[in-house]
Amino acid sequence: MIIRNICATDRPQWARLWAGYLDFYECTLDDAVTETTWERLLDPAEPLFALVAEAEPEGLTGFAHCVLHRGTWSTADLCYLEDLFVAPAGRRLGAGRALIKAVYARADALGCERVYWLTHESNTTARKLYDQVAQHVGFIQYRR
Repeated sequence: MIIRNICATDRPQWARLWAGYLDFYECTLDDAVTETTWERLLDPAEPLFALVAEAEPEGLTGFAHCVLHRGTWSTADLCYLEDLFVAPAGRRLGAGRALIKAVYARADALGCERVYWLTHESNTTARKLYDQVAQHVGFIQYRR
């Protein structure tokens, strides 16, 4: 399992994973949103970074998209792991854990105080992993 930065040539495989991620959450997005997301992930001027998990012979098996931002409770930046997805073939290889560990390492190298993410309460498979690599602090999300 190799964890690395996403690159432009990953587009076809990333698009397949992105579609699987959206299907998992039963969500559809306008093509313009997907295109803008892709462009932002590759733009070094954006406060984002993207990592991919790659395995042979599967190719890309997962991704992590992170947003770096300031907060009011810290002088250091925070790292929001906005999207984490691993295709079924990558789950048995430990891609999710490897991606999270790589996000932690990148956030540490960037001086981030915290890495955090959200998941749906029904995502029990992923939550088993999350409970091993992070602390659930009890917050509930509200949105408009």
